[in-house]
Amino acid sequence: MKENKDRIVIASDVNERDGIGVEIYRNDELIAEIFRDDTDKTRTIRVFKENISLELMEECIEIFKKEIPWDYIKYD
Repeated sequence: MKENKDRIVIASDVNERDGIGVEIYRNDELIAEIFRDDTDKTRTIRVFKENISLELMEECIEIFKKEIPWDYIKYD
């Protein structure tokens, strides 16, 4: 039986940036990260592979929208 090497990791970061995001792996290789930064009020995409198809990028964005709350955390 062949093991599926595609996965999604949901991770928070409170060091240099403050927020939460998803890491998308294909064949055990990190291909993209989409991150919501609650301090800067930004959402960013980092790609770790030279070429990614539009379909795969759209899939990554859909995963982010499904897994990560859209609203920023408000700090008082």
